[in-house]
Amino acid sequence: MTLMKTALVIVLLLALALAALVAFGRWRWDGLTQDVFARLEAARAEHKTITFDARELDGLPPVVQRYFRTVLRDGAPIVAAVSVDHAGHFNMGETTDRWIPFTSRQRVVTQRPGFVWDGDMRLLPGLSMRVHDAYVAGEGLLRPSLLGAFTLMELRGGGDVAQGELMRFFAEAAWYPTALLPSQGVQWTAVDDRSAKATMSDGPLTLTLSFAFTEDGLMESVRAEARGRTESGQIVMRPWEGRWFDFQESGGMRVPMRGEVAWLLPAELGGRKPYWRGMITSLRYELASRP
Repeated sequence: MTLMKTALVIVLLLALALAALVAFGRWRWDGLTQDVFARLEAARAEHKTITFDARELDGLPPVVQRYFRTVLRDGAPIVAAVSVDHAGHFNMGETTDRWIPFTSRQRVVTQRPGFVWDGDMRLLPGLSMRVHDAYVAGEGLLRPSLLGAFTLMELRGGGDVAQGELMRFFAEAAWYPTALLPSQGVQWTAVDDRSAKATMSDGPLTLTLSFAFTEDGLMESVRAEARGRTESGQIVMRPWEGRWFDFQESGGMRVPMRGEVAWLLPAELGGRKPYWRGMITSLRYELASRP
Protein backbone atom coordinates (compact mmCIF):
# COMPACT_ATOMS: atom_id res chain seq x y z
CA MET A 1 0.00 0.00 0.00
CA THR A 2 2.85 2.35 0.84
CA LEU A 3 4.42 1.73 -2.58
CA MET A 4 1.11 2.49 -4.26
CA LYS A 5 0.73 5.72 -2.31
CA THR A 6 4.29 6.68 -3.20
CA ALA A 7 3.62 5.97 -6.86
CA LEU A 8 0.44 8.05 -6.77
CA VAL A 9 2.31 10.94 -5.14
CA ILE A 10 5.01 10.77 -7.82
CA VAL A 11 2.41 10.73 -10.59
CA LEU A 12 0.62 13.68 -9.00
CA LEU A 13 3.85 15.65 -8.66
CA LEU A 14 4.78 14.92 -12.29
CA ALA A 15 1.33 16.00 -13.43
CA LEU A 16 1.63 19.24 -11.44
CA ALA A 17 5.11 19.86 -12.83
CA LEU A 18 3.86 19.31 -16.39
CA ALA A 19 0.92 21.63 -15.81
CA ALA A 20 3.26 24.28 -14.43
CA LEU A 21 5.57 23.86 -17.43
CA VAL A 22 2.68 24.18 -19.86
CA ALA A 23 1.42 27.30 -18.08
CA PHE A 24 4.93 28.81 -18.09
CA GLY A 25 5.35 27.99 -21.78
CA ARG A 26 2.03 29.61 -22.64
CA TRP A 27 2.92 32.73 -20.64
CA ARG A 28 6.37 32.96 -22.22
CA TRP A 29 5.08 32.38 -25.75
CA ASP A 30 2.27 34.89 -25.37
CA GLY A 31 4.83 37.50 -24.37
CA LEU A 32 7.07 36.78 -27.35
CA THR A 33 4.06 36.82 -29.66
CA GLN A 34 2.79 40.15 -28.35
CA ASP A 35 6.25 41.63 -28.89
CA VAL A 36 6.55 40.58 -32.53
CA PHE A 37 2.95 41.63 -33.26
CA ALA A 38 3.66 45.04 -31.74
CA ARG A 39 6.76 45.46 -33.91
CA LEU A 40 4.70 44.56 -36.98
CA GLU A 41 2.13 47.25 -36.20
CA ALA A 42 4.84 49.81 -35.40
CA ALA A 43 6.35 49.33 -38.88
CA ARG A 44 3.10 50.13 -40.71
CA ALA A 45 3.05 52.92 -43.29
CA GLU A 46 0.21 54.95 -44.75
CA HIS A 47 -1.32 53.97 -48.08
CA LYS A 48 -1.02 56.62 -50.80
CA THR A 49 -3.79 54.90 -52.79
CA ILE A 50 -6.88 53.76 -50.92
CA THR A 51 -9.09 52.39 -53.72
CA PHE A 52 -8.58 50.25 -56.81
CA ASP A 53 -8.95 52.12 -60.10
CA ALA A 54 -9.35 49.67 -62.99
CA ARG A 55 -7.55 52.12 -65.29
CA GLU A 56 -4.27 51.14 -63.63
CA LEU A 57 -4.58 47.76 -65.36
CA ASP A 58 -3.97 49.34 -68.77
CA GLY A 59 -0.78 47.95 -70.26
CA LEU A 60 -0.58 44.90 -68.00
CA PRO A 61 -0.36 41.42 -69.55
CA PRO A 62 -3.88 40.27 -70.55
CA VAL A 63 -3.76 37.30 -68.16
CA VAL A 64 -3.01 39.65 -65.26
CA GLN A 65 -5.78 42.06 -66.26
CA ARG A 66 -8.22 39.14 -66.37
CA TYR A 67 -7.15 38.06 -62.88
CA PHE A 68 -7.71 41.45 -61.29
CA ARG A 69 -11.03 41.95 -63.07
CA THR A 70 -12.11 38.52 -61.80
CA VAL A 71 -11.18 38.96 -58.13
CA LEU A 72 -11.69 42.72 -57.64
CA ARG A 73 -14.37 45.22 -58.49
CA ASP A 74 -13.55 48.72 -59.74
CA GLY A 75 -13.40 51.11 -56.79
CA ALA A 76 -12.72 48.35 -54.26
CA PRO A 77 -10.84 49.57 -51.17
CA ILE A 78 -7.18 48.66 -50.81
CA VAL A 79 -6.47 46.06 -48.13
CA ALA A 80 -4.36 47.56 -45.36
CA ALA A 81 -4.21 44.56 -43.04
CA VAL A 82 -5.58 41.04 -42.69
CA SER A 83 -6.14 38.70 -39.75
CA VAL A 84 -6.27 35.04 -40.77
CA ASP A 85 -6.88 31.83 -38.84
CA HIS A 86 -5.86 28.48 -40.37
CA ALA A 87 -6.19 24.78 -39.68
CA GLY A 88 -4.47 21.97 -41.50
CA HIS A 89 -1.50 19.64 -41.51
CA PHE A 90 2.25 20.24 -41.69
CA ASN A 91 4.76 17.70 -42.98
CA MET A 92 7.61 17.46 -40.43
CA GLY A 93 9.57 14.81 -42.34
CA GLU A 94 12.64 15.87 -44.30
CA THR A 95 13.02 12.68 -46.36
CA THR A 96 9.81 10.83 -45.41
CA ASP A 97 6.27 12.11 -44.80
CA ARG A 98 5.21 12.83 -41.22
CA TRP A 99 2.07 14.94 -41.24
CA ILE A 100 0.90 16.55 -37.99
CA PRO A 101 -2.13 18.78 -37.36
CA PHE A 102 -1.76 22.48 -36.73
CA THR A 103 -3.81 25.58 -36.05
CA SER A 104 -2.50 29.10 -36.48
CA ARG A 105 -3.29 32.76 -36.51
CA GLN A 106 -1.63 35.24 -38.83
CA ARG A 107 -1.53 39.01 -39.05
CA VAL A 108 -0.53 40.70 -42.32
CA VAL A 109 0.04 44.37 -43.07
CA THR A 110 0.50 45.42 -46.66
CA GLN A 111 2.42 48.70 -46.18
CA ARG A 112 5.22 48.29 -45.12
CA PRO A 113 4.86 44.64 -46.18
CA GLY A 114 5.02 42.28 -43.24
CA PHE A 115 3.33 39.40 -41.44
CA VAL A 116 3.48 37.30 -38.29
CA TRP A 117 2.38 33.63 -38.29
CA ASP A 118 1.80 32.09 -34.86
CA GLY A 119 1.45 28.33 -35.29
CA ASP A 120 0.55 25.56 -32.86
CA MET A 121 1.62 22.09 -34.07
CA ARG A 122 0.36 19.05 -32.14
CA LEU A 123 3.28 16.60 -31.96
CA LEU A 124 1.61 14.26 -29.45
CA PRO A 125 -1.37 14.53 -27.10
CA GLY A 126 -0.37 17.22 -24.60
CA LEU A 127 2.86 18.02 -26.49
CA SER A 128 2.92 20.88 -28.96
CA MET A 129 5.47 22.93 -30.84
CA ARG A 130 4.83 26.66 -31.18
CA VAL A 131 6.29 28.46 -34.18
CA HIS A 132 6.79 32.07 -35.15
CA ASP A 133 7.31 32.68 -38.86
CA ALA A 134 7.51 36.37 -39.67
CA TYR A 135 8.70 39.24 -41.81
CA VAL A 136 8.78 42.51 -39.87
CA ALA A 137 10.43 45.81 -40.88
CA GLY A 138 12.72 44.10 -43.38
CA GLU A 139 13.77 41.32 -40.99
CA GLY A 140 12.88 37.64 -41.23
CA LEU A 141 12.18 35.43 -38.24
CA LEU A 142 11.76 31.68 -37.79
CA ARG A 143 11.45 30.50 -34.17
CA PRO A 144 10.15 27.03 -33.19
CA SER A 145 9.68 26.29 -29.50
CA LEU A 146 8.70 23.14 -27.63
CA LEU A 147 5.60 23.92 -25.54
CA GLY A 148 6.49 27.58 -26.00
CA ALA A 149 9.00 27.12 -23.18
CA PHE A 150 12.14 25.82 -24.94
CA THR A 151 13.34 27.57 -28.09
CA LEU A 152 14.72 24.95 -30.47
CA MET A 153 16.41 27.45 -32.79
CA GLU A 154 16.04 31.02 -33.94
CA LEU A 155 16.78 32.33 -37.42
CA ARG A 156 16.54 36.10 -37.54
CA GLY A 157 17.82 38.92 -39.69
CA GLY A 158 18.24 40.06 -43.27
CA GLY A 159 19.77 38.29 -46.25
CA ASP A 160 18.39 34.86 -47.12
CA VAL A 161 16.20 34.72 -43.99
CA ALA A 162 14.45 37.99 -44.85
CA GLN A 163 14.20 37.08 -48.52
CA GLY A 164 12.50 33.77 -47.78
CA GLU A 165 9.96 35.42 -45.48
CA LEU A 166 9.22 38.28 -47.88
CA MET A 167 8.69 35.60 -50.52
CA ARG A 168 5.97 34.10 -48.35
CA PHE A 169 4.25 37.49 -47.99
CA PHE A 170 4.34 37.94 -51.77
CA ALA A 171 3.10 34.42 -52.56
CA GLU A 172 0.21 34.63 -50.09
CA ALA A 173 -1.11 37.85 -51.63
CA ALA A 174 -3.85 35.74 -53.21
CA TRP A 175 -5.55 36.37 -49.82
CA TYR A 176 -5.09 40.15 -50.13
CA PRO A 177 -4.96 40.69 -53.92
CA THR A 178 -4.88 44.48 -53.88
CA ALA A 179 -1.27 44.14 -52.65
CA LEU A 180 -0.41 42.83 -56.14
CA LEU A 181 -1.58 45.95 -57.98
CA PRO A 182 0.85 48.26 -59.81
CA SER A 183 -0.26 51.10 -57.53
CA GLN A 184 1.15 49.07 -54.62
CA GLY A 185 4.58 48.82 -56.27
CA VAL A 186 4.30 45.48 -58.11
CA GLN A 187 5.59 45.21 -61.68
CA TRP A 188 4.20 42.55 -64.04
CA THR A 189 5.71 41.01 -67.18
CA ALA A 190 4.06 38.47 -69.48
CA VAL A 191 5.26 34.88 -69.80
CA ASP A 192 2.44 33.32 -71.86
CA ASP A 193 -1.37 33.39 -72.02
CA ARG A 194 -1.69 31.57 -68.67
CA SER A 195 1.18 32.99 -66.61
CA ALA A 196 3.18 36.11 -65.75
CA LYS A 197 6.02 37.20 -63.52
CA ALA A 198 5.67 39.78 -60.77
CA THR A 199 8.41 41.78 -59.06
CA MET A 200 8.26 43.65 -55.77
CA SER A 201 10.81 45.39 -53.56
CA ASP A 202 11.13 46.20 -49.87
CA GLY A 203 14.24 48.04 -48.76
CA PRO A 204 17.28 46.27 -50.26
CA LEU A 205 15.27 43.17 -51.22
CA THR A 206 13.79 42.62 -54.67
CA LEU A 207 11.86 39.44 -55.51
CA THR A 208 10.38 38.01 -58.69
CA LEU A 209 7.83 35.18 -58.56
CA SER A 210 5.97 33.36 -61.32
CA PHE A 211 2.16 33.29 -61.12
CA ALA A 212 -0.07 30.92 -63.11
CA PHE A 213 -3.80 31.46 -63.65
CA THR A 214 -6.79 29.33 -64.59
CA GLU A 215 -8.86 29.84 -67.72
CA ASP A 216 -11.54 31.60 -65.67
CA GLY A 217 -9.07 34.17 -64.33
CA LEU A 218 -8.29 32.83 -60.86
CA MET A 219 -4.80 32.36 -59.42
CA GLU A 220 -3.75 28.73 -59.75
CA SER A 221 -0.22 28.72 -58.39
CA VAL A 222 2.84 30.77 -57.52
CA ARG A 223 6.43 29.61 -57.90
CA ALA A 224 9.93 30.68 -56.85
CA GLU A 225 12.95 29.22 -58.56
CA ALA A 226 15.01 29.27 -55.36
CA ARG A 227 14.02 29.38 -51.70
CA GLY A 228 16.07 28.18 -48.72
CA ARG A 229 15.21 24.68 -47.42
CA THR A 230 16.87 22.99 -44.45
CA GLU A 231 18.47 19.70 -45.49
CA SER A 232 20.69 17.79 -43.05
CA GLY A 233 21.21 20.96 -41.06
CA GLN A 234 22.21 23.03 -44.10
CA ILE A 235 20.23 25.62 -46.07
CA VAL A 236 19.86 24.52 -49.70
CA MET A 237 18.14 26.64 -52.34
CA ARG A 238 15.27 24.73 -53.98
CA PRO A 239 12.33 25.56 -56.27
CA TRP A 240 9.14 26.13 -54.29
CA GLU A 241 5.47 26.57 -55.12
CA GLY A 242 2.08 27.25 -53.63
CA ARG A 243 -1.22 26.11 -55.11
CA TRP A 244 -4.59 27.70 -54.32
CA PHE A 245 -8.09 26.18 -54.34
CA ASP A 246 -11.72 26.80 -53.36
CA PHE A 247 -12.08 30.48 -54.25
CA GLN A 248 -14.87 32.25 -52.41
CA GLU A 249 -15.97 35.83 -51.94
CA SER A 250 -14.65 37.55 -48.82
CA GLY A 251 -14.51 41.28 -48.22
CA GLY A 252 -15.82 41.88 -51.72
CA MET A 253 -12.90 39.94 -53.25
CA ARG A 254 -12.51 36.39 -54.54
CA VAL A 255 -9.80 34.64 -52.54
CA PRO A 256 -8.74 31.00 -52.01
CA MET A 257 -9.88 29.21 -48.88
CA ARG A 258 -7.54 26.23 -49.25
CA GLY A 259 -3.93 25.84 -50.27
CA GLU A 260 -0.95 23.55 -50.52
CA VAL A 261 2.74 24.48 -50.42
CA ALA A 262 5.52 22.21 -51.71
CA TRP A 263 9.21 21.93 -52.41
CA LEU A 264 10.07 20.93 -55.98
CA LEU A 265 12.97 18.55 -55.35
CA PRO A 266 15.08 16.61 -57.86
CA ALA A 267 13.72 13.19 -58.82
CA GLU A 268 16.43 11.43 -56.81
CA LEU A 269 15.17 13.22 -53.68
CA GLY A 270 11.54 12.31 -54.29
CA GLY A 271 10.33 15.06 -56.61
CA ARG A 272 7.50 17.34 -55.53
CA LYS A 273 7.19 17.30 -51.71
CA PRO A 274 4.15 19.04 -50.18
CA TYR A 275 4.75 20.25 -46.62
CA TRP A 276 1.77 22.52 -45.83
CA ARG A 277 -1.90 21.84 -46.46
CA GLY A 278 -4.35 24.19 -44.88
CA MET A 279 -7.68 25.92 -44.95
CA ILE A 280 -8.82 29.33 -43.77
CA THR A 281 -11.19 29.20 -40.83
CA SER A 282 -11.48 32.98 -40.37
CA LEU A 283 -10.55 35.95 -42.55
CA ARG A 284 -10.94 39.58 -41.44
CA TYR A 285 -9.88 42.61 -43.46
CA GLU A 286 -8.85 46.10 -42.43
CA LEU A 287 -9.21 48.57 -45.30
CA ALA A 288 -7.09 51.58 -46.17
CA SER A 289 -8.55 55.00 -45.39
CA ARG A 290 -7.52 58.63 -45.47
CA PRO A 291 -5.44 59.73 -42.47
